[in-house]
Amino acid sequence: MPLRAVACAVVACLAALSPAAPSAAATHGPNDTDLRRELEDLVHAPGGPPGAVVVLQRDGRRRVVRAGVADLATGRKPQIDDHMRIASVAKAFSGAVALTLVDSHDLGLDDTIGRRLPRLPAAWHPVTLRQLLNHTSGLPDYSDDPEFRQILTADPHHRFDPHHLLDFVADEPLLFPAGSRYHYSNSDNIAVALMAEAVTGTPYEQLLRELVYRPLDLHGTSLPQGYRMPRPYLHGYAVAPPAPPEDVSELFSASASWASGGIVSTPADLNRFIRGYAGGALFGPDVVRRQRHWIPGASEPAGPGSNSAGLALFRYTTRCGVVLGHTGNTAGYTQLAAATPDGRRSLTFSVTSQITQSTDPRSLARLRAVQEDFVCALLGGPGH
Repeated sequence: MPLRAVACAVVACLAALSPAAPSAAATHGPNDTDLRRELEDLVHAPGGPPGAVVVLQRDGRRRVVRAGVADLATGRKPQIDDHMRIASVAKAFSGAVALTLVDSHDLGLDDTIGRRLPRLPAAWHPVTLRQLLNHTSGLPDYSDDPEFRQILTADPHHRFDPHHLLDFVADEPLLFPAGSRYHYSNSDNIAVALMAEAVTGTPYEQLLRELVYRPLDLHGTSLPQGYRMPRPYLHGYAVAPPAPPEDVSELFSASASWASGGIVSTPADLNRFIRGYAGGALFGPDVVRRQRHWIPGASEPAGPGSNSAGLALFRYTTRCGVVLGHTGNTAGYTQLAAATPDGRRSLTFSVTSQITQSTDPRSLARLRAVQEDFVCALLGGPGH
């Protein structure tokens, strides 16, 4: 990939993004034909993603809506067992690990960086696990650091040591007093994973297997360190007309984002995860209650409807009701995973290009409107 294109991809993939405006979708509930047509229109619009796959599940009944292709080279259609990068939805997985440890009293929401990670800068020591999980920590974002970006631009496949990602900003103070305001930072969930390792003496990847994958029966989900994707996979593309789409599925090493965005999963697995996680299947009702203390804040990119932030979980209030979940975007992929608060209904919405407020606000507004219609179908009656 040309160096200039790599640099643009780095900025698009890792920059802190501003929340988008609320959706202006129609007020009626869409039927199956409407949904399929909307997804087809999204894919075939100028600059649209080459492929999309949406999984809706309601009380054990699953519907899959597809549009476009999983691979432009072969024309293969998207499948629910295709692997894909889930980007910042990985933050919900680190939340699942941490909150499970809170439930078992291995960690506390008021545990501080100073207590659990004393090697990190003294200025960061007052920051609590709760503040890391709801993005009120004030930690500077390592992915905005010029040295980090220079390394990634020069060698997108560079293999970082995830335990030292925060070293890129270790000489910086907090952006604001911890707990005083919301600011989405990729550094937060790196620190969450390091805390989990510190109290258990267990590698984060193993904690994911033991505390998340196994209880929720996830078989196609992993946290790799390199840039290769497991086969088969949804190919992710950089879309910048009039140039043809460029395959960027294996552009970056997952070690560059680790617990903040490196997980690879499948639409089927991700649907199972969000149903269990948002529905409180991994920890008890007291932790669920504390997780759902909502503050102003949007995921990145913003999800459908109005957004508010909990602990590694967002509330999306749409015209048809509320779902809980997380979004994510990285080079070649944009994701939404959401479920009803009881976990009985869930959806994953995956497209194979990166759509952000900073690069294409019009496309993001359109994507959010379509996502909201799918949420309405999930929450609506049997005819929807």
